[in-house]
Amino acid sequence: MSITINDELRAYIDPLTADEYAALERSILTEGCRDALVLWNDVLVDGHNRYAICQKHGIEFQTVQNTRFSSMDDVHLWMIDNHLGRRSVSDFQRGVLALRKKDIVMGRTRPAEAPATIGDSAPEPEAAAAPAGVPVAPVLNTREALAKAARVSSNTIGQIEKIQREATPELVEAVKAGTISINAAAAVASLPVDRQVAAVAGGKKELQQAAREVREAKAAAKPQADPEAGAEVDTADALSDDVVTLRAAVARLNGKVAELNEEAAALRRQITTLTADLEEAQRGG
Repeated sequence: MSITINDELRAYIDPLTADEYAALERSILTEGCRDALVLWNDVLVDGHNRYAICQKHGIEFQTVQNTRFSSMDDVHLWMIDNHLGRRSVSDFQRGVLALRKKDIVMGRTRPAEAPATIGDSAPEPEAAAAPAGVPVAPVLNTREALAKAARVSSNTIGQIEKIQREATPELVEAVKAGTISINAAAAVASLPVDRQVAAVAGGKKELQQAAREVREAKAAAKPQADPEAGAEVDTADALSDDVVTLRAAVARLNGKVAELNEEAAALRRQITTLTADLEEAQRGG
């Protein structure tokens, strides 16, 4: 049968790394294509890599029709859920997929004139009626719901949102590659574009240093409450800032510990050398 490749669907999920693709190719060459390709009519929905490998090597494969799709949104939701269920997907990818799912679901449930919002205490609208045979997708208009879908913390979802809004493409790729953590990338995303690009070009240590600078600057800029003026500090914000301050202090202490450990190692090496020289001198005497 004829299979149609939709470029938008093929690019909807992050591609495999070179190593992952090579491992999949070795597996198919050894064991054949064990999993059927999923089609929507003649459009390939799942199995683009398997299809390309089978075509390249002339390997037979099976196909299965998913008759529950009635729109491209249904296809996207299925693809998202399929990948969220895989253990190999990183936390960052899970968060991105959950946010995509939120956009689709909220687009179905809100009036055309209502803006999309996320709030920790936003009321949940009723789910829109799904086409026959298609499960009703859960409403994902709170960070808690998104975090549950992505199996990450609500704080991580907020950091991923910031990265998507403010990070340069280079910084996003660094997160995907695991060069920098989500937490640190969210901090670096606060920097100007040229500083982000330079930090990525500098590698892992430079990215960590940039994140540390942002956290320390935030801690230093923390406003002090004036009890005589009756100033009030929001408890949640205060706790958040305290955590940032403590983390910055821990980072500085860890750096100092590393320096001291290196100095101690150097001293031990000197002692070993001096001891050996002394023993040699005694034997010579």
